[in-house]
Amino acid sequence: MSEAEDRKPRSDEARATFDPEITSEFAIPEGLAVARGSGESETTSEFAVPKGLESAQAETEPEGSAFNTPRTYSVKDAPPAFTPATGVPMITLITDAPWQDRMRTMLRMPVAERPALEPVVRSEDEGPAVPRVLDLTLRIGELLLAGGEGAEDVEAAMFAVCRSYGLDRCEPTVTFTLLSITYQPSLVEDPVTASRTVRRRGTDYTRLAAVFRLVDDLTDPETHLSLEEAYGRLAEMRRNRHPYPGWALTMASGGLAGAASVLVGGDAIVFVAAAVGAMLGDRLAWLLAGRGLPEFYQFTVAAMPPAAIGVAFALADVDVKASAVVTGGLFALLPGRALVAGVQDGLTGFYITASARLLEVMYFFVAIVIGVLTVLYFGVQVGGELNPDAVLNIQSRPVLQILASMVLSLTFAVLLQQERSTVLWVTLNGGVAWSVYGALHTANFSPVASTAVAAGLVGLFGQLLARYQFASALPFTTAAIGPLLPGSATYFGLLSIAQSHVDKGLVSLAKAVSLAMAIAIGVNLGAEISRLTLRIGSPGKRRAAKRTRGF
Repeated sequence: MSEAEDRKPRSDEARATFDPEITSEFAIPEGLAVARGSGESETTSEFAVPKGLESAQAETEPEGSAFNTPRTYSVKDAPPAFTPATGVPMITLITDAPWQDRMRTMLRMPVAERPALEPVVRSEDEGPAVPRVLDLTLRIGELLLAGGEGAEDVEAAMFAVCRSYGLDRCEPTVTFTLLSITYQPSLVEDPVTASRTVRRRGTDYTRLAAVFRLVDDLTDPETHLSLEEAYGRLAEMRRNRHPYPGWALTMASGGLAGAASVLVGGDAIVFVAAAVGAMLGDRLAWLLAGRGLPEFYQFTVAAMPPAAIGVAFALADVDVKASAVVTGGLFALLPGRALVAGVQDGLTGFYITASARLLEVMYFFVAIVIGVLTVLYFGVQVGGELNPDAVLNIQSRPVLQILASMVLSLTFAVLLQQERSTVLWVTLNGGVAWSVYGALHTANFSPVASTAVAAGLVGLFGQLLARYQFASALPFTTAAIGPLLPGSATYFGLLSIAQSHVDKGLVSLAKAVSLAMAIAIGVNLGAEISRLTLRIGSPGKRRAAKRTRGF
């Protein structure tokens, strides 16, 4: 054998043994014999079946075992997706429903399952720019949220505006003071996000109704409302003054307090006294607001004049029901609108916004407590005889109380700056609410149950009226719940605490909280029942136009 043949490796083992170029740590050391078939080439996965168990496993493992392929399984005919045992819920979109219901339904669907937009021919050749559409959406959402609309309805309106301009892959997000919206053109393009902070809140249901009409026109394909026209209408809404002047609001505050005092047993003198106290409190609150003080101190100061007038009647030993004066003044201050909105947000899954709203309600309530309790404590210390059991001696005057409840709802609607066309409807709704409450209370139903049923009818009728006019339900429901607010329970709880009967006072305040929650839940439940069972559109041409909309 030649010297060249001696250097030629005869096998892999020889190469690993004699080749000096191999320096890997996985090389077989010199002098070590390794049997074939036991190296790294064998399968070492932990999911592999060990050698020798194939036959035993085939005999012992059932068909459903993880180690067996099902006999009915075929790669070519594999199932498309996994279906849960309970099935996949199907959401039905009704094309002739109001835009609030349609957009709310789509918001509850995942993005991938939402139906795509139909191509809509617009006056613009290429359509408006995405940032401008998002800006208009945020401005509309800001007006709705600042006006007291629920978070879900605000998101539905924002979603409707985006879809009206062809942006179907958008996600609005609403919290207590922050609005944001994200639009993603496609899966491979960067998303566009815009946000806006709500700095100022105000109660103007006339502006709220105008915003709803704007959104309704935007969602109607027959209107062809351009982006510039939408901006123009939005600017006009901001420039418009409130429908009622300041003196009318002050008079409405007095009328509300006077009507509330009649509900709890007051007479003409009590009506005037409660009205004067409420108007004084309203003017003091406006003075503090002009100085830039927070609303907490405004509520504290506004609650003092009615309580002071009631204590003055008690000190003068006048044959006047002082408790009705204080209770009437409290009705004008209780934050029923914020309470209903907070509970509605919690019931619809917006827990952060609901927590913030309810915390705001708690602060307002504490401010009222501080203002009234300070005056009552001072009156008790100087010898004022205030009877916390006067609530048990309220006379039953059905006709007068129904009229007082209607006046209360009417004045409440003026305070909320409602349109004049809705004042009559909400007045009738408030009278119906008090009639139902009085009938159930006379039939020995509990106050909480009676309040819940009456509030449920308010929510039902308010939703029906809103659907008929394609408007927000707030103007038809908020003022109508005014007669049901727990003013007397709040006052007698505070009076008991001022007289050192803390346990009794806390029980009365707990009753007030229960009544407030019953109002909020009843209103929301009545609205949801109307959405589930009734499909009402607008009359005439508007209904036909909405039926042509597709998804």
